[in-house]
Amino acid sequence: MEVRELIDESKYYIFYDGECGFCNEWIYKILKNDKKDIFLFVSLQSDMGQSFLKERNLPSGSFGTLYLWKPDVFYYEKSQAVLKIAKLLGGKYAFLASLNIFPKFLADALYDQVAKRRKTFMSDACPIPTKQEREKFLR
Repeated sequence: MEVRELIDESKYYIFYDGECGFCNEWIYKILKNDKKDIFLFVSLQSDMGQSFLKERNLPSGSFGTLYLWKPDVFYYEKSQAVLKIAKLLGGKYAFLASLNIFPKFLADALYDQVAKRRKTFMSDACPIPTKQEREKFLR
């Protein structure tokens, strides 16, 4: 299956480690604060996640990187993805994103340190989304 088969070009796609409790907790926070209904979520381990990685020649067995993709426009990874998500959420999150004073290489180094330890921050248990929320998760 190619990623193109399931695309809504009006949405932003967040690709994340679906087997990480810390990652799932943050995805749930984004889901709850997505007042503009602009995000869809895809586990990197899913068929769609693996297709996304392969189509861009990205490592398909390493799940420590968060990606934000706007079809036919861009994809961001690591700290740049986090900052863009915050900006798109708006409100206090956009304000926090505007405080970014670190160059990309430093922000990504910090991101990598958090990613390396992400599975030690909390259990792999994750919130159970409602039926309506589940529709925003793609496989």
